[in-house]
Amino acid sequence: MADLQDDLCPATEVGRVDGAPPGAEPCPAEAAVVPPETGRPVSDPDDDPLTRAHAVLAAHPVADGCSGLPRALGRLPWYDLDLGESAVDADVPRLHKGRVGAVFWSLHLPEGVHGDRAVGATLEQLDLAKGVVAAHDEGLRPARTAGQVADARNCGRVAVLLGPAGAAALGDSLGILRSLHTLGLCALTLTGTSWADTDGLTRFGEEVVREMNRIGVIADLSYASDRTVRRVLTVSRAPVLFSRSAARALRPHPANLPDELLAEVGEAGGLCLVPLSAEQTGPTVRDVADHLDHVRTLAGPECVGLSGTYDTGGAHPQELDDTSCYPRLIAELLRRGWDESEVALLTWGNVQRVLRGAEFSARAAQQRRPPSRATIAHLDG
Repeated sequence: MADLQDDLCPATEVGRVDGAPPGAEPCPAEAAVVPPETGRPVSDPDDDPLTRAHAVLAAHPVADGCSGLPRALGRLPWYDLDLGESAVDADVPRLHKGRVGAVFWSLHLPEGVHGDRAVGATLEQLDLAKGVVAAHDEGLRPARTAGQVADARNCGRVAVLLGPAGAAALGDSLGILRSLHTLGLCALTLTGTSWADTDGLTRFGEEVVREMNRIGVIADLSYASDRTVRRVLTVSRAPVLFSRSAARALRPHPANLPDELLAEVGEAGGLCLVPLSAEQTGPTVRDVADHLDHVRTLAGPECVGLSGTYDTGGAHPQELDDTSCYPRLIAELLRRGWDESEVALLTWGNVQRVLRGAEFSARAAQQRRPPSRATIAHLDG
């Protein structure tokens, strides 16, 4: 990663909102507050924290790192996300109320789905997700790059990024990886396969990471073993993310990270997206804020983000029942003394940095190497 840093946006720039095209009308979430170009606060410091939270989020909306909405919708006979849908945690009105500007839709499969079934089920989820976005194009817009995410935000839509999917979706084939990316896959969780397990990455696993770098698919390391995490941090030329990981020192959970790994993730420029999950972070808003404080301290303000984990089947902390509740969490962070520039990185800038890093690494890798034709049989025997 060291050779990429000069080409990536500095942290102070990433926190700023990307400029809208000349003559473009501001989206509803941004109309009340003009993002500062002078470094001054976007809200009056005398305002109460919740008012300040809404002002900051109007300029720097939430990029949510994990939503299980596609699977939740697949179980419903009928739904309308534009008007509102009480059967799920996220619909367009609540996304706008919570100042959500972008969201990753998880394509993870139920336990026990492997092999050809996993490939087919992932393709079906991709098809469903793309159909949902197309059917709600007044509120949602597909995206896979930082520029497309900013464009969606600037015209009042919520950018939808497809992924992460589970590594089983590849069927141990790099050709399938490329095909999934062509269909819109943005991120892949590296766990639960023979080539990414408790012993770390095999030779084929390392080739998967290199090919992900070449095409621009982001490595998600939540639930990965410590050995796998460390090896991916060494092999990957692009930033990695943890789609739903908090601090293990505060709450033991297999997806949460120990302090030493949090520090290594910060040094590597990765991104830890802290989940709004009662199981992983605790039952209150304050518990979630404690994890955010902890990750920020160890990894740095440029390496922490938010993962709603809405519609994934888990319970959420009090006062964070659905996607409309993000301002309450941001208000708690402002009460704790977080600078508005740090909040801007947390909600928006850090995800944009990782997306830009993946794009830059892909362009550089495509000039150096052709598509990999390696097979697991050849590399791992």
